[in-house]
Amino acid sequence: MSRITPFASPLLLGFDAMEKTLERISKASDGYPPYNIERIAADSGAPERLRITLAVAGFSEEELDVSTEENQLVIRGRQVEQGERDYLYRGIAARQFQRTFVLADGMQVLGAGLKNGLLSVDLIRPEPARMVKKINISVSQ
Repeated sequence: MSRITPFASPLLLGFDAMEKTLERISKASDGYPPYNIERIAADSGAPERLRITLAVAGFSEEELDVSTEENQLVIRGRQVEQGERDYLYRGIAARQFQRTFVLADGMQVLGAGLKNGLLSVDLIRPEPARMVKKINISVSQ
């Protein structure tokens, strides 16, 4: 039995990568760490931005990694155990994570900041230059 995909139309050419990305997103459903995505309005000449904020309480700057890989923003956290401790109760686990966000073409990461256990990553999408390309028609005899 074959599966019909949203990109099966013969009019949608070259969307194979998009289809694979959507499949990967649907499989990644881990809710840790929780995050917010907010739109920050343009002000005084600065363009509109997006801000992704992750709750990373207990992680230090050295234990966090923010990078872009192809068209993805990848945020990783890995806490290092600090020697032998004798816990009477352990409710806060040293848990590693990887959170991936797919970026649209042209999206750029402005920077990241860590404050009060919240990691904020600011993104911007500059206005693309309008391009019109004339395609010559060849006539064969």
